[in-house]
Amino acid sequence: MAIYNDRAVVASSLLVISLLLLHMVEADHHQMTMDTEGYPLTPPSIDCGVACAARCKLSSRPRLCKRACGTCCYRCKCVPPGTSGNLEACPCYANMTTHGNRRKCP
Repeated sequence: MAIYNDRAVVASSLLVISLLLLHMVEADHHQMTMDTEGYPLTPPSIDCGVACAARCKLSSRPRLCKRACGTCCYRCKCVPPGTSGNLEACPCYANMTTHGNRRKCP
């Protein structure tokens, strides 16, 4: 009976230690992939050509729109959904301006 209890204690101790170690490794991985504000260090990849084609499909000047959108997409790694507006979905895209302080991104 005592041997059974000893084995149960050892097994449960190993389980607790394993879970604690797993939690510590996960926390360390999370810390390495996030910046100080909690944003990912490496943004997910995006196909800027496809995203900008969708964004600029109704533009009166599609080539200019795609060129500006492509620059913004390359820098921000995001493009707001839809053909206009929705700038809150991508703050970097929304806050980029030209030298004349006009919005750069379509």
